[in-house]
Amino acid sequence: QVQLVESGGGLVQPGGSLRLSCAVSGTSFSIYHMAWYRQAPGKQRDLVASDTPSSSAHYDDSVKGRFTISRDNAKNTVYLQMNTLNPEDTAVYYCHAVDPLLGMDYWGQGTLVTVSS
Repeated sequence: QVQLVESGGGLVQPGGSLRLSCAVSGTSFSIYHMAWYRQAPGKQRDLVASDTPSSSAHYDDSVKGRFTISRDNAKNTVYLQMNTLNPEDTAVYYCHAVDPLLGMDYWGQGTLVTVSS
């Protein structure tokens, strides 16, 4: 069973930055389609950013120019660098992986990001 473990969440002031990490178990990380989602209280889970091995990254309009998704295949880890955070970014952030060969997907447990003064 593939496991995803997020880290890096916490409390940050408006205008601040955080970097989320998602460590993925197994040996197939390099082919996975990776993404970050977020879910604010009382709202649905929405796609924030995605990355595949063969195409450029995709971002939701609300985070374009502020967030950057990246991956380190040697460490089986995907990152989400979040800059210029605002209170509307407050949410639980989830890491998501899709194995395109097996047609299976996996979720992390989530990490809470709170943007508040």
